[in-house]
Amino acid sequence: MENQASSMTTSIDILIPQGKLALIDDPKTFDIMPMKRKALSLHWEFMFTRPVFQTEDMIKQHQLLQRVAGLIDQGILKTTISEELGKISAENLRFAHQMIESCKVKGKLVLAGF
Repeated sequence: MENQASSMTTSIDILIPQGKLALIDDPKTFDIMPMKRKALSLHWEFMFTRPVFQTEDMIKQHQLLQRVAGLIDQGILKTTISEELGKISAENLRFAHQMIESCKVKGKLVLAGF
């Protein structure tokens, strides 16, 4: 499995000059210097920015979520859930870990009842 630094380097390598890199997660480390030569832009997406800062375009979040809901209703966007394993328990948690460690899981495993 690729480590995070290697994955970020690969992402930068495949971007075209003046390309854009978007992040939705928090990398533990991230050296932005390789982005300079290609004049790449870095963009963060955090779905709570608009409500937290009461931005002027707060309605945009509503519009985006409505659009996504419509795509789900049309069957264009589909869940990445591959299996629901039932209520969280020691047994189900062990089973979920075994499945993940097998490297054969595609999609998300779900445990309910948190």
